[in-house]
Amino acid sequence: MTDIKQAAEYIIKAVVSDSDEVQVSSRLENELTILEVSAPPEIVGQIIGKEGKIIKSIRTLLNLAFPEIRYLLQIKE
Repeated sequence: MTDIKQAAEYIIKAVVSDSDEVQVSSRLENELTILEVSAPPEIVGQIIGKEGKIIKSIRTLLNLAFPEIRYLLQIKE
């Protein structure tokens, strides 16, 4: 995996039950990479997890893998 978008997409699709419904897009704004995850509401719950534990873990993995990149991970329903 060469970029943060591919890594985020790989991790998120591994977590959810129906990975075909998940889309990850990225754009660059003022040296900040914005990652937008689009998924149906029932899958968004799987991505977030109880008390946000899964999404926090995903952000931690991305921080460890790409420490030099500033990013924002947003979830759209």
